[in-house]
Amino acid sequence: MTDRWARAEELFRQREADRRYRRDDRAWGEYDGDRYDDYDDDTTVIPRYVDDEEEPEPAPPPPPPRRGGQRPRAARAEAPRRSKRADSDRAESTRAEPERSGRSQRGKRSRVASRKAAERKKRRRTLWVVAGVFVLLFAGAVVFAGMKLIGSLAPPKDFAGPGGPLVVVQVHPGDTSQQIAATMVERGVVASTGAFFQAAVRNSNMNSVQPGFYAIPSQSPAAEAVATLVSKQSRVGNLVVSEGRLLHDQHDMNTGGRYDGIYRKIAEASCIGTGANQKCVTYEQLDAAGASLDLAALGVPAWAMQGVKDCPDRTRQLEGLIAAGTWDFDPSATPQEILRQLVTASAKSYESTGLLQSGADTKLTPYQTLVAASLVEREAQPQDMGKVARVIVNRLRADQMLQFDSTVNYALDRTEVATTDADRAQETAWNTYAMRGLPKTPIAAPSLNALRAMENPEAGPWLYFVTVDKQGTTLFTDDYQEHLRLIARAQRSGILDSSKDSGGR
Repeated sequence: MTDRWARAEELFRQREADRRYRRDDRAWGEYDGDRYDDYDDDTTVIPRYVDDEEEPEPAPPPPPPRRGGQRPRAARAEAPRRSKRADSDRAESTRAEPERSGRSQRGKRSRVASRKAAERKKRRRTLWVVAGVFVLLFAGAVVFAGMKLIGSLAPPKDFAGPGGPLVVVQVHPGDTSQQIAATMVERGVVASTGAFFQAAVRNSNMNSVQPGFYAIPSQSPAAEAVATLVSKQSRVGNLVVSEGRLLHDQHDMNTGGRYDGIYRKIAEASCIGTGANQKCVTYEQLDAAGASLDLAALGVPAWAMQGVKDCPDRTRQLEGLIAAGTWDFDPSATPQEILRQLVTASAKSYESTGLLQSGADTKLTPYQTLVAASLVEREAQPQDMGKVARVIVNRLRADQMLQFDSTVNYALDRTEVATTDADRAQETAWNTYAMRGLPKTPIAAPSLNALRAMENPEAGPWLYFVTVDKQGTTLFTDDYQEHLRLIARAQRSGILDSSKDSGGR
């Protein structure tokens, strides 16, 4: 009985302790080293704090005595002793459980807090790095913008002057002020495009600058460079070739005056500078360069190559290949390079009329068409070019001599309306009184109108034509007797000298 009573009393105390200090050991688990290291979440259960100095709870009062009187003696004797030991063990157990639980929770919270603190420190460090990079980029942008602003406020680089030796600068068709400025800088005329552009904006005459070549002093102040460019005196290498002009000089039969040829015109247009410092390509240099056997270096087009090779006089081989018109060439180039520029540009001009596609009606090659067009240029007024071209075609088809006085004068290097019997009797590669067919080369620079007329002659049966008055009236016929009457009319009007024969034109 005594043992059962002691066990009942201990169970009672246990129930009282569980009621007052309720916990679930299965939920809490037992503390085992680093068992909770991987537990990341904080618990919301706050353990009851137990003071180490807290006195154990007083033992519950003993149960009431049984109805029969006193409890058994053995029970009275052992119960107090067993109760005191159990109370002591229970108190120690009660104090140890919250202590272990508190240490476990505090250790877990400490590790979680340390990990979160480390993460916050890492985030702050990353933010500082990003902020530092942003600050560096912003500072660089500010410095760059400042340098650009300072550069824009500073005046552009410019030469102080005075200018140096003359430099030839080309202005291309369609060039803007900025493009001209770039060329000026490249040629060493101005120090910067900005300086030239600012000076050009202030000079209203810049709008009148034409494509071509200009001689301007090197290392010039921008304002002076612009002023020189817009002046007429700076233009060089500008050549004007009139219709019907020959390569070489000719002389008038009546007055003896010189009729400047194309080579003479080129020489005059090639001069750079003034006075003792002037430099020009000479007439003789151009004549020698034009006689070169390297036809490709002279710019002779493929369609004219064979005809030029067949020329019996090398000094005349480029005749007709420099067209009538206004041309620009680089006067600082060599004589051969100058001729190449002019011949190449002229060939493009001729081809623009449809020269390479012509010949279906006339049965002439492009070079023969050019030769015939030079005859039309020398013999006809503009309004009669189509009819004169038809006369040439009709005579060639009939195998009839052309008999043009212009072909006689060409070989004689003189100009005259009518020719003598002695002149017409001279056999040359160009005298159509002494040979059948076309001359070996053109006899002058034809206009594009003369070339178009030869490409598409006016329809008609004409074989003869004569200019009958000083107003330039030209009459055409296919009757030789009528032609003789027209010649007599021209003689009466003073157009033809009666002591000379007009031939069979």
